[in-house]
Amino acid sequence: MSCSISCFRYDRERDHLYGITWYKDHEVFYKYVLRDKNPHVYDVNGVKVDKSRSDDQTVTLQDANLHASGMYKCEVNGEGPSFNTVSAEARMEVIALPQERPTITGEEKVYASGDVLALNCTSGKSHPAAKLRWFVNGQQVKPDSELVFEQHGLYLTISSLLLELEPGHLASDKINVRCEATVRTTHEVHDPFVDIRDTEVFVQGLATLTTPSLCLLIAAVLQRFLLPV
Repeated sequence: MSCSISCFRYDRERDHLYGITWYKDHEVFYKYVLRDKNPHVYDVNGVKVDKSRSDDQTVTLQDANLHASGMYKCEVNGEGPSFNTVSAEARMEVIALPQERPTITGEEKVYASGDVLALNCTSGKSHPAAKLRWFVNGQQVKPDSELVFEQHGLYLTISSLLLELEPGHLASDKINVRCEATVRTTHEVHDPFVDIRDTEVFVQGLATLTTPSLCLLIAAVLQRFLLPV
């Protein structure tokens, strides 16, 4: 993946500029002196400059990966005798999107009122970690727990749902369960990048079938043993 970053727009003849210097996390990785027209590239972790597509106004980074994330600064220097300098900086964040939708596991074929809906939702690997949300019949419900695992800079999120079903959940004799995974930029910006993917399952629900409580089961057993022979 390649990306281009640009500095100030200016008129080469009118503004009498000397050169432009680019920094990543306070380290110089690119310098362009206008009179030489020959860019100088320096080794900096996560930065690989494509010299053939870079000049005094735009720098193109090739093979950009997660290590390319960081604070970038552009510094423009004027010619003498004043040697005026202006600069600006901005943060660049590289995001790795998941290759697949989240997956839901653990569902049973049939549920009754009083049963516990115990499910897991697993996101695809991404950077940063995906945020998972559960919806049952269109209503958001809180997860029971959430775990995040990291491997080689990518994150996998597993969210567990434990929900005791009530008659209202089974009104239509089916339950719609949806898991939504959201990956977004971690830094506050005016126009954040957001990627949302979801998956859903439908399971059969029997509103008229109830699960006997433990007290009723114990009472039935005691009654059986207490009956006279």
